[in-house]
Amino acid sequence: MRELSLSDVATYSKGVVDSSFEQLLVRSVSTDSRSIKEGDLFIALKGDSFNGHDFVQEAFTDGAVAVMVEEGVDLNVNSSTPVIVVRDTLSGLQEFAKNYRKSLNLTGVGITGSNGKTSTKDFIYSVLSERFSVSATAGNYNNHIGLPLTVLEAEDQHDFGVWEMGMSNPGEIALLADIARPNIGVITNVGVAHIETMGSRESIAIEKGSLAESVTGEGFVVLNAEDSYSKSIAERTQVRTVSVGFGDADIRADEIAIESTSVSFVIDAKGERKEVFLPVPGRHMVLNALMAVAIGVNEGLPLDVIAQGLSEAKLSGGRLQKREFGGVVIIDDTYNANPDSTLAAIQCLAEMNCNGRRFAVIGGMAELGEMSESEHRKIGAEAVDLGIDFVLSVGEMAVQVDEGAREGNKSYSQFFGKHKECAEFINNEACPGDLILIKGSRSSAMENVINNLDIS
Repeated sequence: MRELSLSDVATYSKGVVDSSFEQLLVRSVSTDSRSIKEGDLFIALKGDSFNGHDFVQEAFTDGAVAVMVEEGVDLNVNSSTPVIVVRDTLSGLQEFAKNYRKSLNLTGVGITGSNGKTSTKDFIYSVLSERFSVSATAGNYNNHIGLPLTVLEAEDQHDFGVWEMGMSNPGEIALLADIARPNIGVITNVGVAHIETMGSRESIAIEKGSLAESVTGEGFVVLNAEDSYSKSIAERTQVRTVSVGFGDADIRADEIAIESTSVSFVIDAKGERKEVFLPVPGRHMVLNALMAVAIGVNEGLPLDVIAQGLSEAKLSGGRLQKREFGGVVIIDDTYNANPDSTLAAIQCLAEMNCNGRRFAVIGGMAELGEMSESEHRKIGAEAVDLGIDFVLSVGEMAVQVDEGAREGNKSYSQFFGKHKECAEFINNEACPGDLILIKGSRSSAMENVINNLDIS
């Protein structure tokens, strides 16, 4: 964030500050009193199990210049304390970010979709960073709190802001798009993630499409030609669309070759072709990378520069990252999971070069509602159909994975109630040359399987 006066912050957030403090300057924003730095504005948010107003004095002690609080709250601080008063601190944060965004001249890239948002963001960041100054979402800081904080991190020298937008309830993408005002929209796909709260894939498509509707003027929207909902989303846009995919698309990939830790393919864009190497495996990663190619091409980058950016991409933690234990390769994809991303990861496992056996270690997938049992069972069955040698499931939610795998009766399948039990099985069974995928929703904490591995 560029340096702002409290007067500017109050105006942006629709708040009030005492005139004697209007010229004080803030350099950054924090909503966590434990990470306050000198020069911060502390915004006291309230949640179900916390109230930031309880930590206002602590924030000042740690170096906060000022705080943003809700009207009517007794802070137990003296009257000479720099305070911005708003009706609601969450709304104040969002208004602050929305109006700050309007003051920036950068090109905003908004990314949403059921799967692949963070990896796509990482690829786009890496490609654009070859020639431009880029501010981007850290990790997957993409919700109604994280997105405003990310927007506020952008500064005047940035040419692009690459911002991820997540959702779990109706209306959230429109809210985030109103804050970020994207000039370019990217929709990776429409799956069944969050179907418990959204009700149907059609409802999810409508929600994701809100991003496409928010792009105006000279902007454009990048869509996945392999996704059946992209056509209906394209019909809702006011701007041009660019499709990416493996077949009939504006920008496409062919000659795909998947290795255990990487994938190569050839970009075919506007009659030009260029071979690309990604430092991560998987056909679905190629599709995510094509989203970055589309933006790079439309921003005038040569294909060799785009290819260089993709080859140097550093993906956020827990996404198809290679680890090795005693000659056994572990593919760590533990950050999160839903049916589409889990199936894509298992397909990736099946396509990788492997001198030994393939293990799929699957945890539960959250927020599936009435579809939970059938979707977990489907994952087990698909793993068997793809020829995975061992299908191991962990945790109560994943018991149907084991049931689905056993119906196929072609692979070894076993259910474990605890992470450590599964790790002990792998420790005893795995041999050099084996390839092991570990995947599950954040709530399944499948990284605990990796933490208990001791393969010699």
